[in-house]
Amino acid sequence: MTLPPLVDPAGDLSRDEVARYSRHLIIPDVGMAGQKRLKNARVLVIGAGGLGSPTLMYLAAAGVGTIGIVDFDVVDESNLQRQVIHGQSDIGIAKAQSAKNSMLEINPLITVNTHEFALTNENAVELFARYDLILDGADNFATRYLVNDAAILAGKPYVWGSIYRFEGQVSVFWADAPDGLGINYRDLYPQAPPPGMVPSCAEGGVLGILCATIGSIMGTEAIKLICGIGETLLGRLMVYDALEMTFRTVRIRTDPAGEKVTGLIDYDDFCGVVSDAAQAAAAGSTLTPSELKARIDAGDRLALIDVREPVEWDIVHLPGATLIPTGVFESGEGLGQVPQDRPVVVYCRTGVRSAEVLVMLKSAGFADATHLQGGITAWARQLDPTMPVY
Repeated sequence: MTLPPLVDPAGDLSRDEVARYSRHLIIPDVGMAGQKRLKNARVLVIGAGGLGSPTLMYLAAAGVGTIGIVDFDVVDESNLQRQVIHGQSDIGIAKAQSAKNSMLEINPLITVNTHEFALTNENAVELFARYDLILDGADNFATRYLVNDAAILAGKPYVWGSIYRFEGQVSVFWADAPDGLGINYRDLYPQAPPPGMVPSCAEGGVLGILCATIGSIMGTEAIKLICGIGETLLGRLMVYDALEMTFRTVRIRTDPAGEKVTGLIDYDDFCGVVSDAAQAAAAGSTLTPSELKARIDAGDRLALIDVREPVEWDIVHLPGATLIPTGVFESGEGLGQVPQDRPVVVYCRTGVRSAEVLVMLKSAGFADATHLQGGITAWARQLDPTMPVY
């Protein structure tokens, strides 16, 4: 069903605004009233990255009056493949500021607020209370659950999107939606997946142009909610497969066993970014890049095992390493490929997957196995700046 408009109309539109938004104004379902609602709307976007980039640009172009950006990262060259709100000259600049500059270039008639800090339990609810609608383009489960719970406590609806490789998902969550339609993210995902089960885009990659598709859908849902037009994705999950070029929707229903959100929790602990077993295995069995290099330079005979995927190996790998992907260890075949006549050192991109493999190695009797802290990324940044970083 169509929801009532989320925002009351603003006063008059200026002559410049009428000229700028004329293609909206001649749509009967939008018209002057809808454009005034957009002008009066306050929308907060979590992340100025892959999903935030197209969403922020189109919300700015559409005339959303006040747009907030939560992002404390800086623009990196690897972002430019998909984060189209940033350019080459923005490398090293705060993403929130870079995004603001681009948005005001698109539409100088709006207000852009930058919130250059991490979203935390201490600031999320109060920040959400300042806005009418939240858009969540975060790329990690801890932030997604925080956004969900803070939105519930602040009484705000939010549009959620996620991307991975060739697939994207979008939905609308609003625990306090009218007519008993309340749905929240925990109805879709009551528990976070086990650590390592769902790699991040940084670990598994993403087709850059996928961000445009999912981000524009998120922006479309925001405009529909603000104006009170059309059928939103509240209670439905839209799944897009870019390779098959298919869209499908799945009905989401309230989880009858779900517990009422009454406060914020430790989301890193809830999501288990690294499993308890991996943390225990890594304790006392972790080498820094400098420590590993010192052992190699000293001539220590080591079995250096790279547990990333073959496509990652093709980008960059440490000299003398052997590739045995994490999946091969999980299938049970990897342990048989590990030399038993020398100390084993495993590494991945950032140290998450190697810590999980370390659990398997120690359980199989490789008591002196260790892993590289921070992975090959830390090695490149600390010891070899000429090495490619992805």
